[in-house]
Amino acid sequence: MLKALTVQDFALVQSLDINFEPGLTVITGESGAGKSILLGALGLVVGQRADSDAVRPGAARAEVNAEFDLVDQPDAQEFLATHELQDVDQPTRCLVRRVVSSEGRSRAFINATPVTLQVLRQLTERLVEIHGQHESQRLTDPGAQLRLLDDYGVDAGLLQRCLERYRAWQKASRDIEAMQNALTGQEDRASLLAYQVEELAELALTDGEFESLSAEHKRASQAHSLRETVGRALEEIDAREALGRIQRDLEGIEDAHPGLVGARDALGGATALLDDAARDLRAYLTTLEVDPAALQDLEARLSLVMDLARKHKIDPSALSAHLAALSAELEGISTDRSALAALRDSAADFEAQYRKAAQLVSKQRREAADQFATAVSACMQALGITEGSLALEFKDQQSERGLEAVEFLVVTNPKYPAAPLAKIASGGERTRIALAIAVVAAERSALPSLLLDEADVGVGGTTADVVGRLLRDLAGHAQVICVTHAPQVAALGQNHLLVQKSPRAETHIEPLQRNERVDELARMLAGAGITAESRAYAQTLLEEAGNGPVH
Repeated sequence: MLKALTVQDFALVQSLDINFEPGLTVITGESGAGKSILLGALGLVVGQRADSDAVRPGAARAEVNAEFDLVDQPDAQEFLATHELQDVDQPTRCLVRRVVSSEGRSRAFINATPVTLQVLRQLTERLVEIHGQHESQRLTDPGAQLRLLDDYGVDAGLLQRCLERYRAWQKASRDIEAMQNALTGQEDRASLLAYQVEELAELALTDGEFESLSAEHKRASQAHSLRETVGRALEEIDAREALGRIQRDLEGIEDAHPGLVGARDALGGATALLDDAARDLRAYLTTLEVDPAALQDLEARLSLVMDLARKHKIDPSALSAHLAALSAELEGISTDRSALAALRDSAADFEAQYRKAAQLVSKQRREAADQFATAVSACMQALGITEGSLALEFKDQQSERGLEAVEFLVVTNPKYPAAPLAKIASGGERTRIALAIAVVAAERSALPSLLLDEADVGVGGTTADVVGRLLRDLAGHAQVICVTHAPQVAALGQNHLLVQKSPRAETHIEPLQRNERVDELARMLAGAGITAESRAYAQTLLEEAGNGPVH
């Protein structure tokens, strides 16, 4: 609910403080007094664009402050909390501030935090609706019309489920597209990797095998020369008669001299070492017996290893590690493909859930449409559009709210076809149609405040009384602020504000007490020359509205 409005240096207003009450508040005043200023100030509050004309001549800037009570507005409270705009100390209080410089630049604040106009609009569309003769802020928008119908006849929990499933489906679809784009350039790479991995896997080269093969091939290729060398060494070892003779001669000397004993021992050790060496060399010779077929296989194996190493442009000793790296890369691509398949399954599941919920929404929506149209048509006729009616046209349009869009089509004259509300020629008719829609929707709508500019324009007498009573009924569900020229409507207001222009051409707005209301209603009835008859009629209107007697 709108609690207060403070205006500073706006248009013709130097300073203005207005407190608003629940129920129906009427605003009256002579033509040109500045009633439109209130609409303009609230227009700034809800995020309408501003220019330098908004600033009072001679002032540096204009400022408008609005205070809202959010006690019964959990949606608005959640919005503030989500955007980190909530007053922690007073979470049910919201202050909106708009400043316009004399150069036409404007700034917006929510609870003292600077915000964009988009954020401001997103908040205030949950708080207040403005209907003027030449505009209907929300009701001409098909999206808003759909929300109105849904508020009227669709389960909120079902709508929320539809919205959540749609967003999950769309996110999964975006993720699929991103992953597909990432994989597009990897298909050729995956084919190459698969071929290379298969080729290297068939080689089955183990760690250290190349080094072993190289050593074995080197030994095999040198076997002949090695056998010759080893053979000569064995011949020399075997031809050690001189060493034997020396050992025997020394053994024949009977002398215990340490030098002689040491020499005999050394010769004995040398003989033993030579025997060991000969045994080892003979064992080595057996390894140098090369099988031509085995050598051919060895050379073929080495040739294959070398060929693959050259093909992959790496050292032969790194082929095993290279195979591991290629396999890991291929596995990564395979994992991405699996993830893509799982994501497609998930998206398909979200889509199915969305469509199931959307179909239920459509069923409730279409059932509510006829009831809604009938009620609005009756209200239009009561408001003096005697042959008027409302029809709802559905069009296939998939969104987070379901499978269709809706547009309100109205008939004001049966000679002409139904047309969108925005194309109704008469501003007065458009305002009354908007009023009829608002009245019907209000019982189930969460919108807390409505401001109507001359909803009674072009009507009088009985119709004006109907307008007033509809507004009074509407005020049972929402705060209604109505600018009016009809005394029948003004009398039904539970609160009455008078707009006046001072001798200095400055606009003032003051709340009226009951006796002051009689004078204002009498003026509205009779003009400047208030008569006893107009005063008596004014008092009667107030009494019939339940706002009297007045003494």
